Amino acid sequence: MRIYADNAATTKISAAARSAMLEAMEYYGNPSSLHSEGQKAAELLADARARIAKLLNADVKEITFTSGGSEADNQALLSAARLGEKKGKKHIISTAFEHHAVLHSLSRLEKEGFEVTLLPIPADGIVTAEQVKNAIREDTCLVSVMYANNEIGTVQPIAEIGAICREKGVLFHTDAVQAAGHLAIDVQAENIDLLSLSAHKFHGPKGVGVLYARKGIRLTNLIEGGAQERARRAGTENLPAILGMAAAFEEACGRIQNNDALAALRDRLIQGLAEIPHSLLNGDPQKRLPGNVHFCFEGIEGESLLLLLDDRGIAASSGSACTSGSLDPSHVLLALGRPHEIAHGSLRLTLCHENTAEEVEKIIQAVTEVVAYLRNMSPVWRTLQQTQEFIIK
Repeated sequence: MRIYADNAATTKISAAARSAMLEAMEYYGNPSSLHSEGQKAAELLADARARIAKLLNADVKEITFTSGGSEADNQALLSAARLGEKKGKKHIISTAFEHHAVLHSLSRLEKEGFEVTLLPIPADGIVTAEQVKNAIREDTCLVSVMYANNEIGTVQPIAEIGAICREKGVLFHTDAVQAAGHLAIDVQAENIDLLSLSAHKFHGPKGVGVLYARKGIRLTNLIEGGAQERARRAGTENLPAILGMAAAFEEACGRIQNNDALAALRDRLIQGLAEIPHSLLNGDPQKRLPGNVHFCFEGIEGESLLLLLDDRGIAASSGSACTSGSLDPSHVLLALGRPHEIAHGSLRLTLCHENTAEEVEKIIQAVTEVVAYLRNMSPVWRTLQQTQEFIIK
């Protein structure tokens, strides 16, 4: 029996989402067409938009369907930058541990003359509202802070940051790809102007997401060629994927009230892995996503750990799936101040409602045994034992 513990990378599509997608395939009309087949498709599209908007406490006109979180991040940042540029404001604030969809977009904007301030990350992995407040300037046009980190799972004080941005008249974007469907989100109460989410992170299909943009914010198009999505994104809408996303989002938001059960599994996993000598939990132990566990183990390589766990039937990761092919250490862990040799020995385990207490115990046993096995083979570990010069005490 395999154990899937990599839900931050992607989730198994739910039965409700699959059913909604299959049903949608029966309605093959183009939502932009005026005939009956097209209008039926348009009705289903409008219904999905309304359901998603309701779950975010947004207006239907504020919801734009995208190909996923990366596209939504790109469009949000580019749009806010263009609006700021028109007012002579070209300063953007973000954090050092954002997803690369944000960081690479910011790098692009820097080449266009924008100035970017990346806030440093405190040891607990939580940026403070005070940091944001102190960084805002007269020429600041945008603050972008992720809702929950995609690697270490720490949840940021979004409502507090949003309130400061609203008071200062600065647009506020949050990459909520890891949080949507796992934490309750209210764009109005939290003063969020722009928000990105992706369906495959909450048991929906891959390749579809949402960009929420508050009324009055004019989006800059990334894709030209048609008037779909209120002329914000050209291209015929992927109706089956959108309906699957709506079904999955409703189901996931309905489970948020049961987060305590998932958090209990998380806490047991943290407790078990913390017993491994010279191990370190990354991020605050409580202010984190209910299913996220992220550790560093001194004296081992994360890639070997993942391969041996996979051989034992456990699917895990070392960090973001978007950078899993890179030999470089995680930029998130480096932002936390972890040395390179420690960052290389990282493990991310992300649980969902389908994981069980029995699976958690098996994961603890397997990780404990594999870490010991790898250390016994490592000349680096033997040197550390002889010198006692451990970084993780």
